[in-house]
Amino acid sequence: MSRSIPSIDFRLALSEAKDERQRFISEVGDALKDIGFFALTNHGIPRSLIDETYAQCDAFFDLDDTTKRSYLRPEIGHQRGYTAFGIEHAKDNPAPDLKEFWQTGRTYPPEGPAPTYPKNIWPTGHVEGFQAITEALYSGMETLAQHLLAACSEYLGKPADWLPNMSHEGNTIMRMIHYPPLDETMPEGAVRSAAHEDINFITLLVTATADGLEVMDHDGSWIQVKGDQDAIIVDSGDMLQNLTNGLFKSTTHRVVNPKDANTRRYSMPMFVHPRNEIDLTPHPDFIAMTSGTAEYASINAGDYLHQRLKEIGLI
Repeated sequence: MSRSIPSIDFRLALSEAKDERQRFISEVGDALKDIGFFALTNHGIPRSLIDETYAQCDAFFDLDDTTKRSYLRPEIGHQRGYTAFGIEHAKDNPAPDLKEFWQTGRTYPPEGPAPTYPKNIWPTGHVEGFQAITEALYSGMETLAQHLLAACSEYLGKPADWLPNMSHEGNTIMRMIHYPPLDETMPEGAVRSAAHEDINFITLLVTATADGLEVMDHDGSWIQVKGDQDAIIVDSGDMLQNLTNGLFKSTTHRVVNPKDANTRRYSMPMFVHPRNEIDLTPHPDFIAMTSGTAEYASINAGDYLHQRLKEIGLI
């Protein structure tokens, strides 16, 4: 019988009791060391905000194809705005994923040095309220992400601000994904999202509107992640795995096609990234805690991201 991913109560992180905060740190770290995934409950993101964001997604993806494609930005690797159906694919899998999506990042500063991430674009005039709702959810999710990165840092024996400082002004992206109904025109071998690992530090996934997410266990079997509207699914990505020399796992996962081909599905992951200049070379402390040898590349976050975006067809 397949097991479930761990469930962790975010209220422990905010507790005044030291032992409860330490329990939160331990549970987060243990989950990312073991399976690389957990479900975060009582996270404080209002259900009404999530529902309204999904309503905005519905309004945008129901626009005609010509209008949606006016927001394509291939010149920046599709890192902002709209990405059309069938463009992205998993690494080493040529069949396109059966999805379209919109990507939003942090607000571009009005003055000062230009950051390394692109400016947001918005479907102004086509979906009223899209920007305000999206920015509100982005802000809440990023605050939550900083708590989680602080817990990871302390679990690793580092100051609480160690990983949060690396992600400060990083190219963190919230992706609003639409998996449309399937039909006979779908390419052979294509699935909604083929087996892959995330690129970034950590991912926070607002629970999708339908089941389909599966996580690979140590023995190669698949754990079905059941929909829970009150939880956010969290996983560690390749960049954090690289930095920790594999102490934290970047676990293979996928979104399988539904039994009912008419089922639509939405999901909203936030991919938390460090700044481009951050060195992801395996840290000596974690080399000592794992194999004793650096198992991953010496590379900075910007080069790592560029390399992976090429591998999945966005550059």
